[in-house]
Amino acid sequence: MLPSGLRERKKHRKKYICVIVTAFVVFESLFTAGCSMKDQGDADAEFEEYAEELFRSQAASNTVNLHYTLKEPEKYGILESDVTFGSYESNSDAVKAAAENMRQALLEIAYDELDTQNKLTYDILIYQLRMMNRCADYLLYEEPLGLVSGVQTQLPVVLSEYQFYDREDVDTYLALLKTTGEYFDSLIRFEREKSEAGLFMPDYAADQVAEQCQAFIDMGNSNYLYSTFADRIEDVDELDEKEKSDYIQDNALMVNDYVIPAYEKLISEIQNLKGSGKNEKGLVYLPGGEEYYELAVQMATGSDRSVEEMRDLTRRQITDDLEAMEEVLGITADEAQEAAASMEQESAELILSHLREELKNAFPEAPEVSLEVKFVPEEMEEHLSPAFYMIPAIDNTEENVIYINQAQMGDDLTLFTTLAHEGYPGHLYQTVYYESTDPEPIRSVLDFGGYVEGWATYAEMGSYYLAPLSKEQATLLQKNSSIILGLYALADIGIHYDGWSRMDTAAFFSAYGITDAEAVERIYDLIIGSPANYLKYYIGYVEFLKLKKDWVREMGDDFSQKEFHEAVLKVGPAPFDIVEDYMWKMTGEEQR
Repeated sequence: MLPSGLRERKKHRKKYICVIVTAFVVFESLFTAGCSMKDQGDADAEFEEYAEELFRSQAASNTVNLHYTLKEPEKYGILESDVTFGSYESNSDAVKAAAENMRQALLEIAYDELDTQNKLTYDILIYQLRMMNRCADYLLYEEPLGLVSGVQTQLPVVLSEYQFYDREDVDTYLALLKTTGEYFDSLIRFEREKSEAGLFMPDYAADQVAEQCQAFIDMGNSNYLYSTFADRIEDVDELDEKEKSDYIQDNALMVNDYVIPAYEKLISEIQNLKGSGKNEKGLVYLPGGEEYYELAVQMATGSDRSVEEMRDLTRRQITDDLEAMEEVLGITADEAQEAAASMEQESAELILSHLREELKNAFPEAPEVSLEVKFVPEEMEEHLSPAFYMIPAIDNTEENVIYINQAQMGDDLTLFTTLAHEGYPGHLYQTVYYESTDPEPIRSVLDFGGYVEGWATYAEMGSYYLAPLSKEQATLLQKNSSIILGLYALADIGIHYDGWSRMDTAAFFSAYGITDAEAVERIYDLIIGSPANYLKYYIGYVEFLKLKKDWVREMGDDFSQKEFHEAVLKVGPAPFDIVEDYMWKMTGEEQR
């Protein structure tokens, strides 16, 4: 039985750090502060002081980070910060110096005297240090204007969700808009450096970036940066009606005078650089491209497996899924698809309520929170993801937002499983549950996409069995979805590591019965524009399956789904070898 239902799977995006500043800027700001500690004679106190200083440094590194991380930064010792989006830099020496700074600071701490939670955070910081050193030589390989989740599409969404808690927030937001040109200028300088190094994007990608920017400009007076501002300011109680009206006019001027011109300049500069890209195929064709892809894969997935091992793991999982499909008797894939298509239509809110209710037996209880479902503006549907969850500030996890792109919800089952990915038991659930364990704040600003997206994909795959389908129908559709994502992962490796051409990629999908040439072309372009993106989802998902198998083997008859989920959720986002280690330590079960 061959998989069906090929569709583009763009990144389900999260807020804030990687949206506004690239990873190397984050690393530099994160680890250059707080490197001398008081001689307290208490390893835990010393380490916690250091971690708190790191957090304050990172949270305050730019205005968007700060606002999205903390509702009340003064309670965390952050009293003032510059109004800025940050900037793009490519100084590898600074990154290496920051890594050495961090190493020296951590060496001062008596690791063996730390409690389990602090050892966990320490081990994660050591992992980040290693990644910093490895990333330093590949800064210009980063692409902030990615086709899947580039600055050009994410910035307006981030701005539209910038919450106003008081008058000061409104003033800061308007001041931030005035710096858009400076931020884009640093982005343009970075793209010029990429061009000079022969690392600029291919022409078709440049055209698409320009098209995405133009789509934002073409919204004109219906631009959602106008409407969402008016909606948000309406909730600022300390402002009277005249002040609100004046602020609305000020916002319109800022967008018109600073944001739109920044986009126009970016279009012009990208078009000027068009033609300077030396490679229209995978990373392997760039100098050092194979090594960079290996690094990008490890960074994206949080897995310590080699690319070859990930390929083998993916093939084995696809085989297992195909065998599971073949074992379902008395129903065909077409019949399962028909059952999914005939599902009774429900609102997003009702689906999320149903999913939350179904979690009680297999997942630990999460805090009660509010959730607002919003829809992507029609003008941007073509350029934004199927859905995305906006992670709340760590001191305001009660307020949550999920965006749905209605143009990419092919049927009601797609909406159902997408909401499981973004909501319960996916991103929203994982986020609010983890924050309810009161982790060190530094953990909230470290990005481990393999864990976060792997968990959400694990949740999405499980949701098929919560939909109004028979077990057989759910099995066929879930395994089909898993196989397709696995094929995308194999194509990612094939294109960037083995050097597949478009024809090679089409032949690969054709071998699995997928012959939609236009869809395969789109997948190829998405993979070229975002190396390792599909591996983040798929390898992360399969790593969770492996952790679950290990737990079942160790616990035997005492196995409990709820206890397994609680164990991995309490560890929180981290590389998978660390998750595997601490899921036992933090439940009192030492790995045998």
